[in-house]
Amino acid sequence: MKQRLARLVGFTRRGRNLAPVWSESADGLKIISWNLLRRTGATVQDVVALIRAEQPDILLMQEATVEMDMLPELVGGHYGRSPLPGRIHGVACWSTIPFLRPPRACTIPSGMLVKRHAQIIEYAGFSLANVHLSHGQVLNRRQLRRIATMLSAPCAILGDFNLVGPTLLPGFSDVGPKAPTHRMVDVLPIRIDRCLVEGMDCLGARVLPVFASDHRPISVRLLPHTIRSELNLLQVGHEEARERITELRKAATVV
Repeated sequence: MKQRLARLVGFTRRGRNLAPVWSESADGLKIISWNLLRRTGATVQDVVALIRAEQPDILLMQEATVEMDMLPELVGGHYGRSPLPGRIHGVACWSTIPFLRPPRACTIPSGMLVKRHAQIIEYAGFSLANVHLSHGQVLNRRQLRRIATMLSAPCAILGDFNLVGPTLLPGFSDVGPKAPTHRMVDVLPIRIDRCLVEGMDCLGARVLPVFASDHRPISVRLLPHTIRSELNLLQVGHEEARERITELRKAATVV
């Protein structure tokens, strides 16, 4: 209970809604990634229900439509959406934590039919990539390698990878839940919603129940190594701890 209260240290008020603001703690960041299944899948009301039930620090969405732009008015927080070129849907992020700068769409190698990009989300001390990769098993691994060049540790790549088997991405660890997240042609259970990290620890990972979409949301708790180091220094209690923490924070915010 004490850890829970420590994490919910502030609130952004929008009407009658409250969005919790994460603070650095041993609990880490709770991040959920969910492919909403455009048009026929999860509605904005479904997403609000998930936020209220799970209380994530960050929610990453794939196949998000303009309807999701209502989230800041419904539950507060910070938000950005990046539609795919020529499509009604794209990747979107809702967050209780302020962005270091607005999320940006970065072009990645694409197939003939669908032009894709990754949503890069930068915070003070870590960064995330929100992705919906191609179905081609060679192409989606090329896309991951390109995305990795856009990030620096501590960082994580989450989303719908459409990828079967190992990611083959040097320097990154696959820490997402191992249970299936989708049924191919409604028959074959496969794990295509993933989480890769570099310079972060995963404190827990699980697949959430089937809800409104053909993809099950995944939930992970991540702790950047820089923050883990701060917590260790605070526990040691040496006089130089405060100076070392300041140095770590400066290093983590260098772009």
